[in-house]
Amino acid sequence: MKTSVKINRRSLLTGAVGVASAVCGFPYVVPGSALGKDGRTAPSNRVVLGSIGVGSMGKGDMKSLMRAAGTQMVAVCDVVEQRRKEAKGIVDDNHGNKNCKAYGNFRDLLAREDIDAVSVTTQDHWHALITIAAAKAGKDIYCQKPLGTTVKEGQVMRDAVRRYGRVFQTGTQQRSGRNFRHACELARNAYLGKVHTVEVWAPGPMYQRSYKQPPTPQKLSKEIDFDMWTGPAGNRPYNRGLWAWPDWYLIRDYSVGFIVNWGVHYLDIANWGCPAVADEPCELDFTGSYRDDGLTDNLLDWKGEFRCESGLRMTYCDTGKTNDTQRCIFHGNEGWVHVNRAGIWAEPKSLLKVELKPDEIHLDAGHSGSHYEDFVQCVRSRRDPIAPVEAGHRASYLGLIAEISIRLGRPLRWNPRTERFVGDDEANRLLSSPMRSPWHL
Repeated sequence: MKTSVKINRRSLLTGAVGVASAVCGFPYVVPGSALGKDGRTAPSNRVVLGSIGVGSMGKGDMKSLMRAAGTQMVAVCDVVEQRRKEAKGIVDDNHGNKNCKAYGNFRDLLAREDIDAVSVTTQDHWHALITIAAAKAGKDIYCQKPLGTTVKEGQVMRDAVRRYGRVFQTGTQQRSGRNFRHACELARNAYLGKVHTVEVWAPGPMYQRSYKQPPTPQKLSKEIDFDMWTGPAGNRPYNRGLWAWPDWYLIRDYSVGFIVNWGVHYLDIANWGCPAVADEPCELDFTGSYRDDGLTDNLLDWKGEFRCESGLRMTYCDTGKTNDTQRCIFHGNEGWVHVNRAGIWAEPKSLLKVELKPDEIHLDAGHSGSHYEDFVQCVRSRRDPIAPVEAGHRASYLGLIAEISIRLGRPLRWNPRTERFVGDDEANRLLSSPMRSPWHL
């Protein structure tokens, strides 16, 4: 499954359990609960997991990974004491023991040689550094979207995953939904004719909080390691709003905004169904406005389009304050298909009943139907999961470069081969951003 790390772990379990106990805190006898839900998965075939970031979404990822067959969660990590205590309790109850270890620093969790894979469900500004450290530590990674807050962060994440031979699943779970795959397969296999336009809509202005007065710094809570929470981001004064939903999503130090964080889901589907969206050089031209209310200051709304060399167009806008339906629509010269989390629609309607031929493009080959189960299976098989790191990177940077067009207030030309803007030093400087010392890529 893994390399020497996995072999060493198997050796410890079968021939030197006492040493493993001393180093990792495991019991001397592996209990039946460690064998998976069916009680039959041998310890040598288990996928041993750790979860980094166990807030609301993080607990969801942790629980879903624990439900995958043949897994054991042995460690959780969060900078907030109450969150990690609660997560440890959930894991211990699931496994019927008290063996899960809780950490406040992700580096301590990654130092454990018994762990095969980790979930990374932190704020966006931490995704890159933790993923890179996990890859270097020999861990496979389930990472929530987007892949960082700059194009450079995504590039370094992608390169680290490949350099260290890790399995990486992006948390763009729509790829595991049958309707989304069917829509993309119709587009990829020319059932719509030639696709000429793609529409993408994602939530934006509906996610906001109105502050009646500017927030004031609060006394630092003992339950949070705020310096570690801040990490590579700008050093703002502590205020509970910084790490409460949805505030941190709306602050530029921690997230570019929903043009990336939420939009990545539908930009990913657009690129999956029509790879030319990210493969072809293009011109992009976007407008938008920024939040200016209390702590919140990142992108509020947006509208624009990508114009590819072949003539393909992709429009991308927010759904407005009324939360109009988020969507991805592929328009071809022989039909269209519209998909979102509520369903799938097409014209002609007969497209919904299409069954692919064996020699056509099947996007679900080898997929289990569960985004988390797919990741765990790939940890064992070493194949790429359904949402590999390259897909996560491309879907993330489509939103990131649109935001740069808004910041600069002008059209830009993008070369996907070099992943740089054409002849525009000012725009290229915005592809990366300095991190707070001592953190760096």
